[in-house]
Amino acid sequence: MLIRKTHQLIWCTPNWCVALVLTIAPCISPAHTGVVEIEVVGNYDNSVGSSDSASQGVINSQIIENRPLLRPGEMLEYVPGMVVTQHSGDGKANQYFLRGFNLDHGSDFATSINGMPINMPTNAHGQGYSDLNFLIPELVQRIDYRKGPYYAQDGDFSSAGSADFHYKTKLDKDFTQFTLGQRGYQRFVGAASHELSNGMNYVVGLERMNNNGPWSTPEGLRRTNGIFMLSDGSKANGWTASLMSYQARWTSTDQVPQSLINSGLNNGQPFGRFDSLDSSDGGKTDRSSLSLDWRQSHGKVSDKVMVYAINYDLTLFSNFTYFTNDPVNGDQFMQKEHRNVYGVKSSRQWVIDGDVEWINTLGLQSRSDLINVDLANTQSRSVSSWIRQDKVRQNLTGIFSDAQANWTPWLRTNFGLRYDQYSTHVKSVLQNQNSGAATAGLWSPKFSMVLGPWQKTEYFFNAGKGFHSNDARGTTAKVDPIDSTKTVASVPGLVASKGYEVGIKTEAIQGLQSSLSLWRLDFDAELVYVGDAGGTESGRSSRRTGVEWNNRWMPSSKLVIDADLAWTKSRYNTEDGSGVFVPNAVEKVALLAATVKDVGKWNLTGQLRYIGPAALVEDNSVRSNSSSIINFKARRNSENNQAIYFDVLNVFDRKFNDISYYAPDPLRTVRNGTLISDNALVHPGEPRSVRLTYAIKY
Repeated sequence: MLIRKTHQLIWCTPNWCVALVLTIAPCISPAHTGVVEIEVVGNYDNSVGSSDSASQGVINSQIIENRPLLRPGEMLEYVPGMVVTQHSGDGKANQYFLRGFNLDHGSDFATSINGMPINMPTNAHGQGYSDLNFLIPELVQRIDYRKGPYYAQDGDFSSAGSADFHYKTKLDKDFTQFTLGQRGYQRFVGAASHELSNGMNYVVGLERMNNNGPWSTPEGLRRTNGIFMLSDGSKANGWTASLMSYQARWTSTDQVPQSLINSGLNNGQPFGRFDSLDSSDGGKTDRSSLSLDWRQSHGKVSDKVMVYAINYDLTLFSNFTYFTNDPVNGDQFMQKEHRNVYGVKSSRQWVIDGDVEWINTLGLQSRSDLINVDLANTQSRSVSSWIRQDKVRQNLTGIFSDAQANWTPWLRTNFGLRYDQYSTHVKSVLQNQNSGAATAGLWSPKFSMVLGPWQKTEYFFNAGKGFHSNDARGTTAKVDPIDSTKTVASVPGLVASKGYEVGIKTEAIQGLQSSLSLWRLDFDAELVYVGDAGGTESGRSSRRTGVEWNNRWMPSSKLVIDADLAWTKSRYNTEDGSGVFVPNAVEKVALLAATVKDVGKWNLTGQLRYIGPAALVEDNSVRSNSSSIINFKARRNSENNQAIYFDVLNVFDRKFNDISYYAPDPLRTVRNGTLISDNALVHPGEPRSVRLTYAIKY
């Protein structure tokens, strides 16, 4: 039996021209002309004149420092309208929700750090798997975000939007932080930055975190994270090399039947909100990467080249149906993968002056994934039988062009065009019928028009086509991996999306940055690769429409108020008898925050996050509950560059669910002759957590 999860299917790429770039880039150093380039940034860079749409912007480090965070992945909640939860252990990728999408672990939202992609196509657990747990929030300089398929530089996984995390290449001061919290929470993070004798600068950072969480079976999360960056030059002329390493181990408490929580009993024994039905669930992951980012400007021409390599491992043990399929041994399964990723990104931008100023960009992006991916039935993390084993070689190459025309002081347009070529080769070890190769190509035109500013107000119109790639195993599938007597239909490599948006951005009121956008996004197919079963479910075409209203108000230098509100309607375009609601599509989202700065030695932030209800089945007969939680953070600066941070997460200890699922057939959990039947599964949100941090700069 399968639990209904909603994913949208997603991506891949190759690496020709990598050798050329690897040969040239390290040999070029920035020209030292004696001119000092100064970059000035504030809390936000979402002002009038800074973007091509009302739903594009930048979040800078000052905001990140003041917001409370339960998990690293919640940094994406700085993107207006995005909410982040978890349905399993904290070593696993988060659940993301934006613009009526249950993005699951990352599908249809592209993320990168220092230019390297985070999303994993043809992942063992889910297409586009985006694990942000290796982020170190204290080192993030800024987050660039864009929503909608309107930007030529954004390819796969970006129909709903994208976010690029950029680490600091220089620190004002070295620092060390120690954090202690309830339920075994311990965290150390330290970083140092210095200039070398030849003018280059390095940043080194280290993080270690332990956590048991509120779960009856302790999570035992052990996370180790390190980064080393070497850079020279400036943002326009220079280069940055990054070396990162991350590993995590954990035990997870997955979602459980709501009926057990309501009754408080399981086979006559007490059962609480944070209890588990399989204490051997959990996983481990390792990620290491090396990248080189080179930039050079000469006259009105700017060149950028980036190359990267990623080594990645993931092993997950999950049991979402407990004893439904196997009443004796249980339904636990293992998803495992090992991959190497190689990629290149390059672009040239040049300006043509005249009666109309043209800013032109031409770029190439190419990525190759070499993957071994397995699925097996297990009991207490020991393999009992294999379901499928595959060796996958997957490539995605995109070329794009963008032409911005400044027609008048109050009118500018962007014309973009992108072509992506997908190719994959799958060798199915256990079901040779599922071996094969597949290719696909797709053109994606883009257009933006910006009017203004008039009275510090701009007006936007955006339109564009995007896409997501599908899991490579689905593109060559011919038989069901569980029952080889059943035939299945293969799916296309690329699936198109189409979006439109009108918006307004204004600073007409002193101290207030406000934006309003009305948008629509259509998908050709809601195809779902079910990593839990190793197969692909076909879906219908869909349409999502919504309104977003985002506000940043600074009534004084000591007070910042944020209010981000989003409303979304998500529907299938055709009726098949089951209904037209898209399951798990959150309809309303709100984030309200207030920060009081520099009141004596104190900074204080309070934040309210609201996640509205969602249909869990197509006919809307079963719905999830809404949730509202308040988080609080206080920082007291002391003498000698020391500070104390006090975080209270879920201040009022609200009982809520991080996520809810609906099982099409009741779970049948049989133990000692006891039958438990339930369609509803939930993963409880964490109770109130208090954390205390000591930080020192030197």
